[in-house]
Amino acid sequence: MSVRLMVVDDHRLLAEALASALKLRGHRVLAAAAPTAGSAELVVSRAPEVCLFGTASPAAPGVFDPIARIAQERPQVAVVVLGPVPSPRGIAAAFAAGAAGYVRHDERIEGVERAMLKARAGESAIAPQLLRGAFAELLNPAVQPDDEGRRLLRMLTPREAEVLVRVAEGEDTRLIAAGMRIAPSTARTHVQRVLMKLGVGSRLEAAALAARTGLLDRAAGDKGTAHNGYAPEPGPSSGPSASGAGAAGA
Repeated sequence: MSVRLMVVDDHRLLAEALASALKLRGHRVLAAAAPTAGSAELVVSRAPEVCLFGTASPAAPGVFDPIARIAQERPQVAVVVLGPVPSPRGIAAAFAAGAAGYVRHDERIEGVERAMLKARAGESAIAPQLLRGAFAELLNPAVQPDDEGRRLLRMLTPREAEVLVRVAEGEDTRLIAAGMRIAPSTARTHVQRVLMKLGVGSRLEAAALAARTGLLDRAAGDKGTAHNGYAPEPGPSSGPSASGAGAAGA
């Protein structure tokens, strides 16, 4: 059954790729647009049956504001969010804004189609366990909006927090090692541990996650204090005054 739809995503290539795949399956794609921040006006003017709304950060403040506007001005448009493995807060925010469903962005195209049809029929297009988590979050909202940043920061040692800040500032392994008075191999190990603990695959992803969750601000605030009590690790520049030099270079 053909669906008249729109696809919006901050990444234009993803929006266009999904739109092309759905066209091949017989659906009528009115538009594939980016970014999501400017999508509400386009959706309101085109009035599709379904809008697929892609986001990489469902827990970020204001990310679902376009959905709230669509729900207000075009309540007949069913919006299905395509996002990462969700947290209850992200799903809660999507449904609170007026979304009709949430589908993981690694779902197969058949799963996306099923969600589109369910949403158009007025049903909730979301796995039951995810829906229960969303309702629980809506009924019992988190007291502190920066819990995720706190949680992530607790996973890092003071050294790793400093490394994360330096990564976000664009320092490569050589600069990190020089600034922290440690060996390049040690700096490289710290970077790999940070990536592993944050569950990301690159320095860019780590910096983006840290900025999005508030972790970067917290880590930067702790950078001047948390590691001051740590002696520099063995390296080519270590010496009696290395601890002071490391603090000054932080």
